[in-house]
Amino acid sequence: MDDIDDSVVPGSVYLVDVQEKTTVVHAGNDSAIVLSPTPSSDINDPLNWSRGRKLLQIVCVMIYTSAIGIGTTMLYSILQPISNDTGIPLATLNAGTGYNDVGILVLGWGALINQPLALTFGKRGIYLISVLGNTAICLLTPYIKTEGQWIASKIVQGYLCTPVESLCEVSIADTFFAHERGTYIGIYTLFLFGSNYFAPLIAGFIYDGQGWHWVMYWAAIINFGSLIVLFFFMEETNFVRNTSEATEAVRFSAKPGAEKDDKESTTSSPVPSGDLTGIPKTYSQRLALFGGRYASNKLLLTMTYRPVILLRFPVIFWAGFQYGTCLVWYNVLNATCSLILSEQPYNFRASFVGLTYLGPLIGMFLGTFYSGWVGDRFAVRYARRTRGIREPEHRLWLMVVSLVLCPASLILWGVGASKGISWVGLVFGMGIISCSTGIGSSLSINYALDSYKDMSGEVMMAVILVRNTLSFAIGYGITPWLHMGYQNTFISAGFVGLAITMTFLIVIKWGKSWRIASRKRYWGYVADGTLGH
Repeated sequence: MDDIDDSVVPGSVYLVDVQEKTTVVHAGNDSAIVLSPTPSSDINDPLNWSRGRKLLQIVCVMIYTSAIGIGTTMLYSILQPISNDTGIPLATLNAGTGYNDVGILVLGWGALINQPLALTFGKRGIYLISVLGNTAICLLTPYIKTEGQWIASKIVQGYLCTPVESLCEVSIADTFFAHERGTYIGIYTLFLFGSNYFAPLIAGFIYDGQGWHWVMYWAAIINFGSLIVLFFFMEETNFVRNTSEATEAVRFSAKPGAEKDDKESTTSSPVPSGDLTGIPKTYSQRLALFGGRYASNKLLLTMTYRPVILLRFPVIFWAGFQYGTCLVWYNVLNATCSLILSEQPYNFRASFVGLTYLGPLIGMFLGTFYSGWVGDRFAVRYARRTRGIREPEHRLWLMVVSLVLCPASLILWGVGASKGISWVGLVFGMGIISCSTGIGSSLSINYALDSYKDMSGEVMMAVILVRNTLSFAIGYGITPWLHMGYQNTFISAGFVGLAITMTFLIVIKWGKSWRIASRKRYWGYVADGTLGH
C-alpha cells in the first residue's frame, strides 16, 4: 500500500473532471466522469474486466441473493398451516424466522467469521458453501417436529446465509466504479428484498397444490440449481490494490502545470486495455473454489473484531441504524400480513395472501430504481456544482420522499386493517412500505460504502451488525407491540419511522465533519492492512 496522507477526508472523491486535470482517467473518451477507484494495469483486476464479464458477475450475485432469499422466506405466507401441522406455536415460528436474519447474534455474530474468511481466501468459495448449506437446511425443514429443532435449524441457516447481507455489496464495490455503484447496489437491494416478497407469493400456490413440505423441497431445488450456475459462472473478485482513495486524492489535487511536467510520478496510472500487464486467468483457474490468499493471518484475525471498533464512527453506526429500521418495517409487514389477510373480513387463503406480495415487489422496484439509477445521476450532477467533488452526503437528499412514504404507508396499513378497508388499499399500503424500505436500505448501504470505500468489507460487517441487532430485537417485540391493536400500533410506528427518517437531515449537516474527525484513525486502519477494495 502506498503512503497515505491522513489529512485527506474519507469519501470525498473527485468524480467529475470539471477542472480538466491531466492525470485522471475518464469513464469514456467524451466523458467528464472520473473513474474511481483508478483501475490498475493488471489484466486480472475486476475493474478492468469487460462490460459483459462484469454483467455476468452481477447476474451471479443476484442469482445467489435470490436463492438465499427464497430459501429463507418461503415460509412467511404459510406459518399458520405449519403451526397447525407441527404443533409449534406461531410465536415460536415467528421468532425462528427472526433467527434467519440474526443467527449471527446467537452464534457470536457469524458474519465476523464468514466475512474475514471470504476476504482472506476468496468470496467465491464462501458463496458456494452458503448456497449448498441453504439447500441442505431447506431439505431438512419438513422433518422438524419440535420447537428446539425449529430454532436450531434457523440459527444454522442464519449463520450459513450471512454472506447475502454483507458480502454481496463488497463484490459490487470490487467490480464497479463510484459513478455506477449506486445502480448495482439498488439492483442488489431489489433482489434481496424482492426475493423475500416473491417467495411467499409462489409458496402459497405450492402449499395449495402440494402441501407445505413441498414448499421447502422446491426451495431446495431452486437453491441447488443456483449452486450449479454459480459454480460454472461466478468468479473471484478479491484483488489486492496498492493504492487507496487517499493516494488518488493527493494525485488529483496536484496543480495542472505540475501534472503535465511530472506525469510519470503518479501512482497506479491505468493504461489502455491493449497494454494491460499480467497473464489472464484460464477458465479452469477461475473455477477454483478458493483461488488464492489475499490477507495475512494477522489481518484475518484483525478483521474478526475491527468491525465492532468501526461502530465508533458515527457515519457507519447511522447507516446501520437506518438500514436496520427499514428492515424493522419489512419484518413488521411480514409478521402481520398473513394474520390480517387470512382473518375477517378478507379470509384469503394462502395462495391469495402470496399474491398480495405483488404490491411490495412493484414498490421495491420503484424504490431501488429511484435510489440507485436516479441516485447515481443525482450524485454526478451535484458533484458538478461542487468543483467535481462528490460527497457521500449528496445522495442522502433523495431520502426526502421517505419523510412522506414511511409514515403514510405504515398508517395506511395498520389503520386500514383495523377499519376493514378494501384489500386494494392494504396492498397499496404494502407497496409503499416496500418502496420506502428500498429507498432507505439502498441509500444507507451506498452512504457507508461511499464514505469508507477502502475498508468496504469490514464496513459492511459493521453496518450489518447494527442492522441485524435491530432485526433481532423487533422479532421478539412484534407480538407484544400488536397487543395495542393494529390502529394504535401502526400509528405509533408511523411517527417512529418519521422521526428516524428525519435523522438524514442531521447527517447531511454534520456527516462530513464526522468523516473529517475519523480520518486519522481510518487511514491508520487502511495503512495497517486492507485488501485494497
